[in-house]
Amino acid sequence: MHPSPVFEHPRAALSRAIGFALVWLILVGPDPASWIIGGPFVIGATLASLDLSKPRDQTLSLTSLAGFVPYFLRESFRGGLDVAARVLLPRMRVRPGNQTYRVRLQNPRARLVFIDSISLLPGTLSADLRGDLVTVHALDVDTDVLEDLTTLERRVAALFGESLSPVSDQTTAARSTANGAPAREAPVRSGARP
Repeated sequence: MHPSPVFEHPRAALSRAIGFALVWLILVGPDPASWIIGGPFVIGATLASLDLSKPRDQTLSLTSLAGFVPYFLRESFRGGLDVAARVLLPRMRVRPGNQTYRVRLQNPRARLVFIDSISLLPGTLSADLRGDLVTVHALDVDTDVLEDLTTLERRVAALFGESLSPVSDQTTAARSTANGAPAREAPVRSGARP
């Protein structure tokens, strides 16, 4: 007989129960009578989530998370301003194209957070991931996004407690402009500083 997932992973059970209780409070409000239904909902949802999605041993670093949230908000704001300025100010160049970046993160969850977070950087959007290479779509193909991507990757690595490998070889890949014509050969970027 297997022990209950609540006893196997008490911290995960507690954090999920708190999360579901907050969802209930947001949906229903603080009425104490609502907990006649809300209590069983929270317990059932917690048990179902523990059964359907087993807790993992790896946890996020709370100190890194506290540093990542302001960075995320600042970069999101900066990215929004950049796009708005390019739309509203015709003198700002819009020459879309792709750049390639070699991802050094190994943890699949860290890679997912990194790939999803690329879109918050000014004028960028993650377009494709093949192996270790991510294609980044930029609003201006001549903008070098290496520094922003390297900083983001370092912050995500710290968030998941992962140390990044040093930069390996610089292979080449083509950049292309909006109409598909090759612009020039550019090095595949691999997050410069160890």
